[in-house]
Amino acid sequence: MDHSDILTFGGSGLDRAHELRGDAARLAALAARPGAAVIALWRGKPLLAGDGTLVLARLPPAHPALQQASAAPAFLGVEGEEGIWAADLDRFVPEEADLSAIGAFLDPTEQRHPALPADHRFAELRATMTRLTARDAELAATARALLGWHETHGFCARCGQRSAIAMAGWQRDCAACGAHHFPRTDPVVIMLITRGNDLLLGRNAAWPAGMFSLLAGFIEPGETVEAAVRREVWEEAGVRVGAVGYLASQPWPFPASLMLGCRGEALTSAITVDPAELETALWVSRERLAAVMSGQDSVIRAPRSGAIAQYLMQMWLADRLD
Repeated sequence: MDHSDILTFGGSGLDRAHELRGDAARLAALAARPGAAVIALWRGKPLLAGDGTLVLARLPPAHPALQQASAAPAFLGVEGEEGIWAADLDRFVPEEADLSAIGAFLDPTEQRHPALPADHRFAELRATMTRLTARDAELAATARALLGWHETHGFCARCGQRSAIAMAGWQRDCAACGAHHFPRTDPVVIMLITRGNDLLLGRNAAWPAGMFSLLAGFIEPGETVEAAVRREVWEEAGVRVGAVGYLASQPWPFPASLMLGCRGEALTSAITVDPAELETALWVSRERLAAVMSGQDSVIRAPRSGAIAQYLMQMWLADRLD
């Protein structure tokens, strides 16, 4: 099953031009072209433009708003013959007084920059990802994950000294001990666990009211994908799993995960929830799931649109997993 081309963040064929990352002269020539563009982010929120149809805003490298980035833009790749970069406007201070929702599970607020048109604003990617084209979604996800890594990995993990950005944003080097550090991606298994006509769903207490989803968890060092599926389902819900198969993957830049969608066959049905992991878990029949996905269930809400969890659930309902 490979439906990555229709999954949000699933890929648009962006040419990341990795061979240019260490070539300062060629990157400078790209940046000097009239079509060079920079994607701006603020606290992980991409700059979007438009009122009806949303697009990922692209700014010229000399735009004054980009002066509020303390680090040089990171090179994302090329579109046709033009280069595209991403910059974190970490020195920008919005006029909005209440920023308490920043970093929340779903931040509904938007921030505008005085140097940009009125229809340009920084908006939460979770809330807007399904309204973007595949290319804009891939660029936004890449930029958010890459810039987020720089924000949290400014010091060498070997000796503790401050590291410096290298390779056009795809590496950090430590002058003190010579170590090289690379952007981090955390593999996560997300599981479509079935037993006959029923599907296992769980709920985290921090989620919006009524929202349920597939169980998920990080893969541990030295662990296979299959073993991680069985361990996570047992730890979170007390259900034993037998056969496991891979389905599809989705980059998930919140902050830097790669979701590995799997299916598994439950060997047991009794549920024992670990309260440190889940608020509750339950088996849902195929018929009830159909009602959930159409918004007609009074108790259960489906996972957010654009997430691999909803996609896998839809594929299961349509009997299109193979």
